[in-house]
Amino acid sequence: MSVCNGDDPRVHDIKTKIRVIPNFPKPGETLLPVSIYNLLAHICSLCFDDVTAELSGSTESFVLLGIEARGFIFGPPIALAIGAKFVPLRKPRKLPGEVISEEYVLEYGRDCLEMHVGAVEPGERALVVDDLVATGGTLCAAMNLLERAGAEVVECACVIELPDLKGRERLKGKPLYILVEAH
Repeated sequence: MSVCNGDDPRVHDIKTKIRVIPNFPKPGETLLPVSIYNLLAHICSLCFDDVTAELSGSTESFVLLGIEARGFIFGPPIALAIGAKFVPLRKPRKLPGEVISEEYVLEYGRDCLEMHVGAVEPGERALVVDDLVATGGTLCAAMNLLERAGAEVVECACVIELPDLKGRERLKGKPLYILVEAH
């Protein structure tokens, strides 16, 4: 899916609550200075409800996976809204029991996602939710995990896209639903 209608006043409201934070996550970092935490601080303003409503209207998937940690914020309400089960994708050593893992390259290093063995069933249709897509590495790792488990990734959904970093191009043609673009 494409970016929401830019004329929608709710989208404008959401854009005004996204902050740019230089030198994060480490000094000198210039690729990912976008933060959703200001948006979350205004939860009473209906902005969070707008984000959830827009993303939940974008899919009919049966399983929804949220990427640690901010995907955990948006994932459960969307899963509830569409009647889907929620599965967390976590950083290493955070899930008890048997897991499968996928290592990936970040803009500033390497990381890994893990998922419980059996959390998704072969043939299940899946939506992956996160706060931001930059270069697409995290979303690709999530998709790889799901495909290895036999699930069909139907769509990815993020609140923010940094289109200049071309993350969408790495998603193997999977639809990417974005609420707002940040430049």
